[in-house]
Amino acid sequence: MARPTKFTLVLADQICERLADGESLRSICLSDTMPGKATVFRWLRSHEKFRDQYVRAREAQADALFDEILDIADEDCTMVRAEKHGSRDDDGEGNTEVVFDNVAVQRNRLRIDARKWMAGKLRPKVYGDKPDEGGEGENAQPVPVKIEVTVKDARKHAEPEHSAGSVPGAAS
Repeated sequence: MARPTKFTLVLADQICERLADGESLRSICLSDTMPGKATVFRWLRSHEKFRDQYVRAREAQADALFDEILDIADEDCTMVRAEKHGSRDDDGEGNTEVVFDNVAVQRNRLRIDARKWMAGKLRPKVYGDKPDEGGEGENAQPVPVKIEVTVKDARKHAEPEHSAGSVPGAAS
């Protein structure tokens, strides 16, 4: 089946709905039932209504990414290790050790950072880094300093001209 290339409101709605749900345009366009990215970009240039809908979908995508961050942060990254050798509690049951899966923790941190970055780019006023006004710490921003520059007329303040054989600063 050939990929669609003719603009329809149905396709535009499907693309924007999937974007708003957090899916990337790349993955949407990889589907056989969707147009390629170049076609979508061409539609964005030529259909103002679709362009406006696309912008709103991208803003909603940032909200979906924010929600995903909370879900990822709440994921359980613990694993149960086997019974410790020689350790039995009072009931004769073996003690097991519950520990964090460091690989899962690091992967989730990467997933969260990627979503934070993308949400900040899609909706910088909502999810972007807000600069501090001065202060200290990692996010401290320099406070702007007003500098006034006065230009003086160089002819009024020039050193007197020397005669043709003399060297300035040399002893005569």
